[in-house]
Amino acid sequence: MERKFNFKITARDKKTQARIGIIYTAHGKIKTPAFVPVGTQASVKSLDNRDLAEIGSQLFFANTYHLYLRPGIEAIKRLGGLHSFTGWTKPLISDSAGFQVFSLNKKENTSLVKIKEDGVSFRSHLDGSSHFFTPEKSIKVQIILGADIMIAFDECTFYPASHEYSLLAMERTHRWAVRSLKEAEKRHDVQALYGVVQGGVYKDLRQNSAEYINGLPFEGTAIGGVSVGESKKEMVKVLDWTIPKLSPEKPRHLLGVGEISDIFELVQRGIDSFDCVMPTRLGRMGFCLTKIKKDGEFLIDLNKSAFAFDEKPIEKDCKCFVCKSYCRAYLHHLFRTRELLAYRLASYHNLWFIERLVDNIREAIDRGEFLNLKKQWLGSL
Repeated sequence: MERKFNFKITARDKKTQARIGIIYTAHGKIKTPAFVPVGTQASVKSLDNRDLAEIGSQLFFANTYHLYLRPGIEAIKRLGGLHSFTGWTKPLISDSAGFQVFSLNKKENTSLVKIKEDGVSFRSHLDGSSHFFTPEKSIKVQIILGADIMIAFDECTFYPASHEYSLLAMERTHRWAVRSLKEAEKRHDVQALYGVVQGGVYKDLRQNSAEYINGLPFEGTAIGGVSVGESKKEMVKVLDWTIPKLSPEKPRHLLGVGEISDIFELVQRGIDSFDCVMPTRLGRMGFCLTKIKKDGEFLIDLNKSAFAFDEKPIEKDCKCFVCKSYCRAYLHHLFRTRELLAYRLASYHNLWFIERLVDNIREAIDRGEFLNLKKQWLGSL
């Protein structure tokens, strides 16, 4: 049976590497560049499927590590996979569990995580129970989840890891990539698998990894290890080193990056999709996204008393239902009293804001005006 996953580039920016395209999956199309909200527990926190549909979210990122621990793979399998379990009918992407496992590994040689050639042993953050993940197990779990896009198991190094340690982790990631591909031969015919480029903040390692992963028969490429503490400048350098080594015919996903200034930089360099917890995490803290940059950020803090009598919406021209229905003073009240509605309203607005920004970016690329839009948002180039 022919795979339903495919990627088509529909327009390119003449002045940068930015491009727009369509990823075809069994559960629908994904217009790229695409922002991917994070649904750690198979739920984008405080929002339901109807909210996401209204916002225009095309897919979301499910967390293999957390779903493996709770509710457990057997429950999801019995209920027919994540789409059936959640009622979400659009595309889904699942991670490998690598980032979550290795995030427990704050230092080299930590006792929380034991890394061996076969795989990684770790303890659950929920109850301390012991678990062992291999590339094969990661893929088996993701196949059961039924995500349209799966990520190969990789070793995500901490920052700042030494060149020596980053080299060892990169080489192990490459060996695990081969094992992930082998196990993925058993996957559902509609599931795609992305290989992961690692190598820390080292040019030689990043280029080596990009060439190696690009040479394997993955349907797409994910760039990892750029949201673990390095600076924005280092993140941009990694993209500049990596992307020229990747096939232009395959989709590229950047893992864990999505602040507004980052979005323009990653799109400019040819990234097709990217995920980030920022919009919803900040929303739950009372920070709402706006076009007016203040103190270096596109945010206002609705917790501040200055908004106690503010009749204006979060964003003047925003067409989301939150801005059409509620004023800043009301949201300030909800956050001060810790009403649960506050989290939904702020998260809804923030995701809407990001989705409209990415819509505008796609339109600007199509018109050949990407750099003009970037300048409008970020100032002089």
